[in-house]
Amino acid sequence: MLQNVLNSISLYAIPVLLVGIPLYGYFKKVKVYETFVEGAKEGFTTAVRIIPYLVAILCAVGAFRASGAMDVLTKIISPVTNLIGIPAEIMPFGLMRSLSGGGAEGMMVELFNKFGPDSLIGRMASIAMGSTETTLYVLAVYFGSVKVSKTRHALPVGLLVDAISLIAAAIITNIVF
Repeated sequence: MLQNVLNSISLYAIPVLLVGIPLYGYFKKVKVYETFVEGAKEGFTTAVRIIPYLVAILCAVGAFRASGAMDVLTKIISPVTNLIGIPAEIMPFGLMRSLSGGGAEGMMVELFNKFGPDSLIGRMASIAMGSTETTLYVLAVYFGSVKVSKTRHALPVGLLVDAISLIAAAIITNIVF
């Protein structure tokens, strides 16, 4: 029953948003197209500013995976994660998600190919993908682009929230599916 409701919502969510947001702007007398174009210009400028930080974080992620550090870290923490319902196959994905969205997407596709998107692992990866953040990417790219050097508690809090989100995704997936 719940799955049918979720499928119905997901079927109509994007079309409703694509039509609803411009209609809302029209009725509020906002020049929707002009506002969109101005936002796109700002986005392009921001993209050019963050390219050096993006290259740095992608190199670091590649080195982390290629060195085997990901596998070692996964083996160390998997006994604990198995106790709370997170399969060992999800852990590399969960760790990568804090580093890189693109890397995590690639790992999620690998999980889909190996276990299937409708498997428990595939669904858990999907839920975790939508509920966690690329914390290290955000700190490196966005804080770097605006020249914030003292992040204070942003890193530990971001990583803590990523861990909580991954655990919540595992619990929800185990309960619902």
